[in-house]
Amino acid sequence: MLAVACMRLAIVQSNYVPWKGYLDLIQSVDEFVLFDDVQYTRRDWRNRNRIKTAHGLTWLTIPVQTTGQYLSLIKDIEVTDPGWAEKHWKTIAAAYAKAPQFRWFADRFEPLYRECRETRLSQINRCWLDAACAALGIGTKITWSMDYAVATGKTERLVSICQQAGADTYISGPSARDYIDGAMFREAGIDLQYFDYAGYLPYPQLHGAFEHHVSIVDLLCHLGPEAPRYLSRT
Repeated sequence: MLAVACMRLAIVQSNYVPWKGYLDLIQSVDEFVLFDDVQYTRRDWRNRNRIKTAHGLTWLTIPVQTTGQYLSLIKDIEVTDPGWAEKHWKTIAAAYAKAPQFRWFADRFEPLYRECRETRLSQINRCWLDAACAALGIGTKITWSMDYAVATGKTERLVSICQQAGADTYISGPSARDYIDGAMFREAGIDLQYFDYAGYLPYPQLHGAFEHHVSIVDLLCHLGPEAPRYLSRT
């Protein structure tokens, strides 16, 4: 008897230089939907993340227009300082120049910063994400929530996207337990699963005690082509 194929899907807002767990979730599904036609939230991961430096954990933050924009959608958020990319690259280079695979990383990612002309946060995040997936050998299909018809209600929207995409399994981040209505997924015949971010292996890391919760930049600069080995959990 032939096994029935399972179509796994995740739906998450775009993040800037996300941590390794975000990329691990992407490689764990068949389609990853960037959920960027929802409200932008300040002091979140949409426009910032952390790297390790000789001075401790440092934020890389893309300056964006937020005054009077509290109801703006992520996809509509604009960058306010065209010099942000050069500043970020200088910070990354200063922090990781002595990392074993910095040159490998720079060959793949420095052009993103040197040549970036995008002004919308969503597009910047997407460009960076595509490059990270290519570097890590992740071939998951990545789409936008805007590609799908809109349904009202938080859980209703997720279920609708799954149905339109033909997914029978929805993989959610653990924090969504607070608002997802599991009964709606069961009624739609969709298996709801929560992703577990525990169990990542540590690796040799510059700048003091090991820290898991930093941008994927850190893993790529230290391990380069060996990074995928540390992207999966034990």
